[in-house]
Amino acid sequence: MMTELYVPLSRGTLRLETLAQTHREGLRGVCARDTEIWDIYPYSMLGEHFGPVFAAMLDGSRQCYAVFSGDALVGTTSWYGHDASNRVVAIGGTFLAPEVRGGPFNLALKGLMIGHARACGIHRIHFDVDVRNTRSIAAVLKLGCRAEGVLRQNRITWTGHVRDTAIFSLLPGEESPLLRAHL
Repeated sequence: MMTELYVPLSRGTLRLETLAQTHREGLRGVCARDTEIWDIYPYSMLGEHFGPVFAAMLDGSRQCYAVFSGDALVGTTSWYGHDASNRVVAIGGTFLAPEVRGGPFNLALKGLMIGHARACGIHRIHFDVDVRNTRSIAAVLKLGCRAEGVLRQNRITWTGHVRDTAIFSLLPGEESPLLRAHL
């Protein structure tokens, strides 16, 4: 059930709060700290694009979190595509501030989410990544995810680019030793 999956989570100084209006301006500021990354995202959270995307994040189609390191808001992530009857969920829509990206923080974040998903009975976790986003591809491979294939030209991004989406999944027992240390 989604209500069991979508709850606030924390471990140490890492905290995931249910995304709310109170996070709006803090998240706007975090997103503005990296202007170049948005070119490879399906949407932009810069300038005039922020408001409509933030509103969509609150509409319930995804279950979004505000991500904190200690007291600092450092990004967002979400659950989506939850299919309780097949024990499947996706993790995505993740944006992290440059200072916590690409290191142990993301591994701890994904470990917290994956461990919680497993505790809720989720069997298959998947990640959908723009093939141009080599940093995210490296991050999901570091978790132990396996490449399943590429959906060719399946999404038009906010820039008009017709993207190819690489699909990765993680089944129980496939977690990398690095990820296991964070479960």
